[in-house]
This record gives sequence, C-alpha cells and structure tokens, in this order.
Amino acid sequence: MLKAMGAQPLQIGQVAQQTGLSVDAIRFYEKQGLVPRPARTQGGYRLYRQPEIADLEFIQKAQQLGFSLKEIRELFSIQRHPQETCVHVRDLIAQKLGVVRGKIEELQTLEGALAASLKHCRRALRRPADHRDSCPVLEQIAAARPQRKRK
Repeated sequence: MLKAMGAQPLQIGQVAQQTGLSVDAIRFYEKQGLVPRPARTQGGYRLYRQPEIADLEFIQKAQQLGFSLKEIRELFSIQRHPQETCVHVRDLIAQKLGVVRGKIEELQTLEGALAASLKHCRRALRRPADHRDSCPVLEQIAAARPQRKRK
C-alpha cells in the first residue's frame, strides 16, 4: 500500500502518478461511487487522503484479478460490514473461479479445433491435386453447423 507523504492529502495528479491510474479513471471511480468524493481546496482541486488512495489501489488490484466494477462495489460493501466477510468473499471468489474455468474450457475446445484444422490443412497441402479449386478447411468450416453457447 502506498504511503501518501505523511498525512498530507494529495492532489489527483499526484495520486495518479503514485497509483499508476489515469486521472480520468480516478474521476470515473468517483462518479461511480466506488470512492467517496474527496475534500477540495478553495480552488476546487481534489485532495485525496490515505483511505481514498487505499480504495483506489484496492480497485486496481481487484480489477487485475478480473473483478468487475459491480463486483468491486460488492467487495467494498463486504469489507465495510465485516461480520460476514470471509464467507461472502469465498463465495464471490468461487463464482469468479468458475467463470474463469469455463473460459479456459472454451479456449481448450477452440485450441483443439484449430489444431485439427491446421493438421487437416497441412495434410491437404501435401496433396495439391485434391484441392485445386478450394481449400478443404474452408469447405469444412462452411459445411459445419455453428455450436450453440452453453448457458
């Protein structure tokens, strides 16, 4: 966690530089209600204290783990009401892991189909007389029925 130069509040540009977030992203998170509206100077500049900076870093880390803004909002809610924190977080992570595993399964299926097509293509290229007018892989794709997504 970053330390905001002692207890001195930081302006949005300084926070952006320290966190690696863009100024626009910080403003967006504020508009979405993910971070509280910071205090402002008399000139209207936002002043961020360590708790707001920690929230921005939390958002950044959670997004890197694949959580959506809606899910991050839920994580904040859980974090601020700790009585059921661990069970709920475990459930959210288990749900996210299920989604990731589903995507991996889809990618493995796609990988297998592409590998088979490549093998078919290489075989066909060894016998050019068999496919003068068209590519057999393209014919195979055209003849195949689209697979429906599983729900």
